Amino acid sequence: MPAPDRPDPARLSRRRLLVGGAMLGTTAVVVANMGDRPLRVRVVSEPAPPPTPGVVPGAVAAPPPDHTFDRVIKGGRVIDPDSGYDAVADVGIDGSTITSISEVALRGTTEIDATGLVVSPGFIDVLSYEPRDYGIWYKVADGVTTNLGMHGMNMVADDYFAYFDAPENRPPVHHGGAFDNPYMREVNGMGSAAATTSQVETLRRQLEEGFGVGWLGLDVEPEYTPWVTTEEIVALAQVAAANDLPVFFHARYSSPDDPGKDNAAAIAEILQVARETGAGVHVDHITSTGGTFTMDETIGTLDAARSEGLDVTACMYPYDFWATYAASPRFGPGWEERYRISYADLEVPGTDEEVSAETWPRLQAENRLVAAHAIPEEDVRAALRTPWIMIGSDSILEEGDNNHPRATGTYARTLGHYVRDEQVLALPDALARMTILPARRLERRCPALRRKGRLQIGADADITVFDPATVGDRSTIDDPAQESVGIEWVLVMGTAVRTPDGNDREQRGGTAITPELA
Repeated sequence: MPAPDRPDPARLSRRRLLVGGAMLGTTAVVVANMGDRPLRVRVVSEPAPPPTPGVVPGAVAAPPPDHTFDRVIKGGRVIDPDSGYDAVADVGIDGSTITSISEVALRGTTEIDATGLVVSPGFIDVLSYEPRDYGIWYKVADGVTTNLGMHGMNMVADDYFAYFDAPENRPPVHHGGAFDNPYMREVNGMGSAAATTSQVETLRRQLEEGFGVGWLGLDVEPEYTPWVTTEEIVALAQVAAANDLPVFFHARYSSPDDPGKDNAAAIAEILQVARETGAGVHVDHITSTGGTFTMDETIGTLDAARSEGLDVTACMYPYDFWATYAASPRFGPGWEERYRISYADLEVPGTDEEVSAETWPRLQAENRLVAAHAIPEEDVRAALRTPWIMIGSDSILEEGDNNHPRATGTYARTLGHYVRDEQVLALPDALARMTILPARRLERRCPALRRKGRLQIGADADITVFDPATVGDRSTIDDPAQESVGIEWVLVMGTAVRTPDGNDREQRGGTAITPELA
């Protein structure tokens, strides 16, 4: 099957037609003198100019024509969603940096034949969790080169960076994350109650310290912590705004049917925080929280806020079911009415257990992760078509495999099912959701991300090469521990961590992504 939207590699020569001494851009008017006949005017449209590779600010000069690169990716469809470059080309890499993108053949000490494949910036998972060894290699197989736990890390910042900087724990991909408000409330023994003034001040101080150590933002989850007040969130968001770092929201409500406790109220709270503090805000997994059954209205509200000048983004995963723990407040009284589902719509991932009124008390006592078929397919498609909604998995596989298949198949499913098979969005648009959009969300205070999410001269050589005809997810609710297919090569800083033979588990070249604060 041909690659979707694949450009014709043949290049038409460009012509310039001069009329009356003036250069006429891409459209020329040709005046033909037919003797005694009336003059005839013919409009000729020129071919569009060939695309130009992007260049990261501060990139070094291009190497000389006879240069031999450390590695060359040859003859693939090179797509850079930032600059719009989309052409069959060679990518030259020296060390950890892209140093050339050329439609003239390049020579490399090591060469990768990418004929018929797509060469993309490595995927940035903006909504993952701790990059532990069991799950992170499934991310590599799904094309991820940067794993950002912006839904919050269940660790104190000092402990997180010390642990994952240790050679034996260092991930194969870049990593970073957010200050997790629910977790830090537990650390402080705050319990299930509204915070006192002194407790809020403690959280504010710890958040400031966490930013200094390396957290990239603030995570709040009022649906899981309904005792957290808007005032507490505002107080913490003020610290985030002062550091020019965003607030990631698991919104307070997920219902379309409960006035005052519905999606509209949840989104209104997020926008209130943005207006009161000036912080950038991000709606986590909007298809499952804040937008379910009301996606058009939710997107409309957020579009209006963006037009107003608020810094608002969102993410989603490409599945029509969500998952969470059975004992969480999300499954509190009234969940069937809130989500328009019943026990028949629930499954326990990684098992063949049945969910029923009889088994539910045990599942809640064990706090098992439960998948809920509660996302309308039209909501998924509407979110995918929205140009400012990025892709984020909201999961990483853990031992025992009681996980949503989004942990292992999010990116390949987007490319295989929704781009190739269903044609919901074009390939370059899908890649933008996975690369440049998450980079832009966090790069204002994070210089490292200004060199990621791009396939440009001077960018870090974090690159994913995939087969558009075969890429797809294999993970299921019953068996989420399955690698995606069609992800042929994954390079992190120029080093191959995945080849057509599989993951190279000896490679652990990921680095911590941290902010530079004023």
